Amino acid sequence: MSIDKTSTAAADSAAENSDAAPAAVAAVDPRLLVREQGLAGYLGEFKRKMKAGDLGSIPVVVGLLLIWAIFTSLNSNFLTAGNFSDMSVAMVGTGMIAVGIVFVLLLGEIDLSVGSVSGVAGATFAVLNITHGMNEVLALVLAILTGTVAGTIHGFVFARIGVPAFAVTLAGLLFWQGFMLQILGSNGTINLNSDGIVVKLTSYYFSDVAAAYGLAIVVTAGYFLSAFFDSRRREAAGVPSRPLNEIIVRTVLLAVLVFAAAIVFNQYKGLPLAVVIFLAFLLLTDFVLRRTSYGRMVFALGGSVEASRRAGINVELVRISVFAIAGTFAAMGGLFVASRIASANQGAGAGDFLMNVIAAAVIGGTSLFGGRGRTWDALLGVMVIVSIQYGLALQGVASPVQYMITGGVLLATVVIDAVTRKTQKTAGRA
Repeated sequence: MSIDKTSTAAADSAAENSDAAPAAVAAVDPRLLVREQGLAGYLGEFKRKMKAGDLGSIPVVVGLLLIWAIFTSLNSNFLTAGNFSDMSVAMVGTGMIAVGIVFVLLLGEIDLSVGSVSGVAGATFAVLNITHGMNEVLALVLAILTGTVAGTIHGFVFARIGVPAFAVTLAGLLFWQGFMLQILGSNGTINLNSDGIVVKLTSYYFSDVAAAYGLAIVVTAGYFLSAFFDSRRREAAGVPSRPLNEIIVRTVLLAVLVFAAAIVFNQYKGLPLAVVIFLAFLLLTDFVLRRTSYGRMVFALGGSVEASRRAGINVELVRISVFAIAGTFAAMGGLFVASRIASANQGAGAGDFLMNVIAAAVIGGTSLFGGRGRTWDALLGVMVIVSIQYGLALQGVASPVQYMITGGVLLATVVIDAVTRKTQKTAGRA
């Protein structure tokens, strides 16, 4: 009899478990249901992101469109083909340096030396190539390596000795500024060869209309294939993924943007070489941060140094490498800046240049607190900065007012970043 009772109890328990099991299986990540719920699902997801402070690049894009609309209404020449092309080329030097700053900010650190390092790179190339007659390619490589070496030194002192990054790079700002003045000599300015490789970085345009349209096709097709195969991999793994119709909509929107840019470029001189190089480095660095173990280690350090160390990450090595990357991009950006004025001079990296670089990364969406950001933020941020500068210049606004407006935009961005971080903590996401 007791055996029967035991069997009955076991059967009842098994029945309860069998009822509970389907319920457990049915517990699906709500993000998987968003696309299935149509427009209502997307609106619900948008509200959830607003409450969690996770709007991504939307505020920056909206702000950029407002800036363009305002300046276009004030001056019809603002978005003409010539002005748009000039802005695109002008943003590359600052944007390249801002890409390196994104890496540093992801650690929750800062690098104040990048302006001076960029000046040293331009001066190094000019001295080696013009003054001493060294081969252009070799001089170019050595100029870039000066930035790599400078960044590595900063990273070593910060990571191995323990000096705060702010103090190390502030000292670097002063040292490399003095070093640049020293190698330029008493003249202070060295003009570059107008037909040389560095000057052509910003003066060369692909005049054939097929170049701009071809790049637009490559970018659009590349995005679609990348998103499609990524979605298939995520779907196979049972994690949230985008359906095909959403990928198609996103691809169409991207196609509209890139082909519009191609049309505008072809109405002026054609596709600028500088823009092509900048986009190539954005794609490369985005791949490194999002698709490699190194990128995941950078994000992990920005989240928690101690947790990263316990997870087996070589914290010192990653920190040193990040500052080396920042120095390298500072040198490349410095060469683009020198290319724009076809010379290396004592004013390189001075004035508001450093602040514009850091502002570009932060305005684009990279957090000052570390652990959140993308290299594409550098593109969005520098577009905002350069658009404001060109728009105010067309209106004849004095430089002091330009400084104040840019500072106000930066402050607003930092405030939004701080509020977003608090919101995420409240929502349990930080």
